[in-house]
Amino acid sequence: MKGRDRLELIVLAALWGGSFLFMRLAAPAFGASGLAAVRVAVATAVLLPLLGLTQPGALAACRGRWGALTVVGLLNSALPFLCYSFAAQSISAGLASIFNATTPLWGALVAWIWFRERLDGPRLLGLALGFAGVLGLAWDKASFKAGAQDTGLAVLACLAATLMYGVAANATRRWLTGVPALALATGSQGVATLALALPAALAWPAQPAGLTAWSAALALGVLSTGVAYVLYFRLIARVGPARATTVTYLIPLFAVLWGFLALQEALTLSMLLGGAVILLGTSLATGWWRPFGTAAKPSA
Repeated sequence: MKGRDRLELIVLAALWGGSFLFMRLAAPAFGASGLAAVRVAVATAVLLPLLGLTQPGALAACRGRWGALTVVGLLNSALPFLCYSFAAQSISAGLASIFNATTPLWGALVAWIWFRERLDGPRLLGLALGFAGVLGLAWDKASFKAGAQDTGLAVLACLAATLMYGVAANATRRWLTGVPALALATGSQGVATLALALPAALAWPAQPAGLTAWSAALALGVLSTGVAYVLYFRLIARVGPARATTVTYLIPLFAVLWGFLALQEALTLSMLLGGAVILLGTSLATGWWRPFGTAAKPSA
């Protein structure tokens, strides 16, 4: 990986780490469905003209696959963004990003169930470690006691979102192979925009959002979704999908940093230990780290 590619990988991690901060700032004003709808609508407005300028006619590759694109749009954008916008009202940006780092674990598990993808000893160990880290962190942070149910529901929402990401990744592999990446991103964001329009309209807050909330929502859509997708696809084109997905390991670092700088959110010992165990398990489950000296191709 060249220096330019490493720099873009870091910028991408910073943008996606920033998404958790932007949600923390905007979600209380917009509500979960309102913020998720604004995010995908703004992202579509950024990606659609970009697609028209750089790859006119690329959406034609989606012809006959709109059912699959709808599934991916719902599971990769609309519903996960709704879950994270809900969670952002109750838990810190850093904690939400640590749960987000479990996405490759779910992807590997779904691939094993769906495609019968072989899981050797290190990868099975990685899955066990990763989910043990999730259980430990959720046990410490989640609460369903009276007056504190939102924290527990927020943790469950984050885990539901990452499970949907894992299913969406495998659905893309199964049904949308060959569709240009930018067309896939634009189409899925468009589907998510249509899916969230009515729920957002019905639940739109009576009190208008302030300047800070709108600024955060627009930054979420433009920077952490639209621009981030462009950077991600450029990295995929230059260094391949396997290396590009290493961004997953960097996102919690930036999310914790932005949360601390902007909101003075604390990094607790349980978050540090749980995050370390999750990342260790993820690196094993995806094949990025092979402690026993056997080479393996990283999981898609």
